[in-house]
Amino acid sequence: MIEINNVSKWYGDFQVLSECSTSVKKGEVVVVCGPSGSGKSTLIKTVNALEPFQRGSIVVDGISVGDPKTNLPKLRARVGMVFQHFELFPHLSILQNLTMAQIKVLGRSKDEANAKGLSLLERVGLTGHAYKYPGQLSGGQQQRVAIARALSMDPVCMLFDEPTSALDPEMINEVLDVMIELAQEGMTMMCVTHEMGFAKKVADRVIFMDQGYIVEDCEKNDFFGSARSERAQLFLSKILGH
Repeated sequence: MIEINNVSKWYGDFQVLSECSTSVKKGEVVVVCGPSGSGKSTLIKTVNALEPFQRGSIVVDGISVGDPKTNLPKLRARVGMVFQHFELFPHLSILQNLTMAQIKVLGRSKDEANAKGLSLLERVGLTGHAYKYPGQLSGGQQQRVAIARALSMDPVCMLFDEPTSALDPEMINEVLDVMIELAQEGMTMMCVTHEMGFAKKVADRVIFMDQGYIVEDCEKNDFFGSARSERAQLFLSKILGH
């Protein structure tokens, strides 16, 4: 579903990604972890061209992301993205947040889009909040709306960029529960997260990054059982020690 080959990226003289290569099969859940500043979020944002890259290639469901001829808005409509800070439209109701792109990008009728939006709100446990505004919801609720919004576009895969890092601790599980359900239903997912419990539960593979490099890319049990690199072992000792 996602093929990343020798991708490198610079901000001016500073190299943020160095020769990164990995792939994600259909239905696979891959967790990307590593210390702050390691390039995790940048890597995931190159997948749907929110971040341009200077070298290498990325192919999503047969479409080349870096090809100038690629219709990026069309591609992004097929690649669901959930951000750290929800990115909901504050002036639109929750239901309108879920229907606008369906109508404008996918060409669905208002009734069709509303029906899809309401069914997804039910799925994430927020049926009673359809006509509220984002500011009236908790952070955890807003993030569940953001997941529902991404799903409303019928994506072929989902990208999550630290979806729980802006949440209060008691709200984290309500978002992770929705993500776990998605994974169990076979959604292809690439997820940047520090939630190692989530990684242990649903990841097929773990990618560990440091200083712009993919240092480890292995099965979940191998990573948590005996990470090969010293850097990954140090990271795990700190993150699992709390």
